[in-house]
Amino acid sequence: MSHLYLDESLDLVELAPGAIVELSGDEARHAVTVSRVRPGERVSIGDGRGVLVRGTVTETGPKRLAIEADEVFVDERPSPHITLVQALAKGDRDELAVQAATELGVDAIVPWAAARSVSRWEGPKAEKGRQRWAAIVREAVKQSMRAWLPRVGPLATTAELPDRLAGVRMLLLEPTAATALTDLGPDGRDLALVVGPEGGIAPAELERLIAAGAESVRLGASVLRTSTAGPAAIAVLNARLGRW
Repeated sequence: MSHLYLDESLDLVELAPGAIVELSGDEARHAVTVSRVRPGERVSIGDGRGVLVRGTVTETGPKRLAIEADEVFVDERPSPHITLVQALAKGDRDELAVQAATELGVDAIVPWAAARSVSRWEGPKAEKGRQRWAAIVREAVKQSMRAWLPRVGPLATTAELPDRLAGVRMLLLEPTAATALTDLGPDGRDLALVVGPEGGIAPAELERLIAAGAESVRLGASVLRTSTAGPAAIAVLNARLGRW
């Protein structure tokens, strides 16, 4: 399997086989000095917006890598669009959820400061945490050879979620819900999966979000960790909605 490198500044949409594509900066440095990519090897370069170019490396330098394109793939963004609203969690459980969700095809991620979140992003820590999640997403996209790079939005409070998700069908993952996720049918709207922290979504938050139009759904009889609930739900939706 060839390596995938990302450069969002590249314009790959009109690219044709035979064209030379140059990668520069930190991505090229990583390819050449860390991964030790050499001329003659095959790699992929993506723009994070649906285009992947595969080809053979023709030149390398300390911060430069060039390939001759022989395949150009344009992936349409999957529909419906799926956003993961992941509550901040202790340890690395929220980061594990973000990584797995990205590999499974999530389209966007919103960090959520839930009432029961033990971890807190306050002040400058909020942007630092968002950047950390964005870096995890980027590496997961490269590992899974995805054409689309999900956006990680700024930290949201419970009060902010309805406005941030306006027009989106909001699904609250709640083990005691009467409706199973597998029973839901598409209604034409994009989806947002809201996953609580270790202690689950607080009753007051459930009431507030349901009043704003959210639906409470369950995955199954077992109670999943916050690190696995979102990815499991994404897998179910991928299969049920024809994204896979």
